[in-house]
Amino acid sequence: MARQESCCFTGHRPEKLPWGEDEQDPRCLRLKERIADAVDIAYAQGYRHFICGMARGCDFYFGEYILALRKEHSDITLEAAIPCPTQARHWQVWEQERYDALLSGCDLQIMVSQHYHPGCMHRRDRYMVDHSSLLIAAFNGTPGGTSYTMEYAMKQGIDIIDLHIEDLTD
Repeated sequence: MARQESCCFTGHRPEKLPWGEDEQDPRCLRLKERIADAVDIAYAQGYRHFICGMARGCDFYFGEYILALRKEHSDITLEAAIPCPTQARHWQVWEQERYDALLSGCDLQIMVSQHYHPGCMHRRDRYMVDHSSLLIAAFNGTPGGTSYTMEYAMKQGIDIIDLHIEDLTD
């Protein structure tokens, strides 16, 4: 897929979200609305290929919205950028089922590393940025993989839409 029509996503896992795993929390619902709005804008700007890192939390929200949007726009594709084959091995059963459902909806699956190693998540993040010209980020300002991905995207000069988790009020 052409980089200029590809968009990737980064965001926090439930441990870093103020609502944890409570997706009915009003702040989570607002974040999902912001993700939908950002993706809709990206689509209107010509983005057709979306890359998801397949992590728990915000990546799930993003990927699931792409699959829902694809029902309206058949020209959308979703790529799973998987850091390693064991990504979901230690997750809870319901998280693994959600992961599998999202993965089965993807048009393309890329295994970035053939086995787990300490840098495989960052390697996945670099892969997504290197194959995109837009990054949508659900970021709360804390250090970690999301900030790493945003910093890398800035160095690569790709556009970033920051959804500002920190200003989602109760």
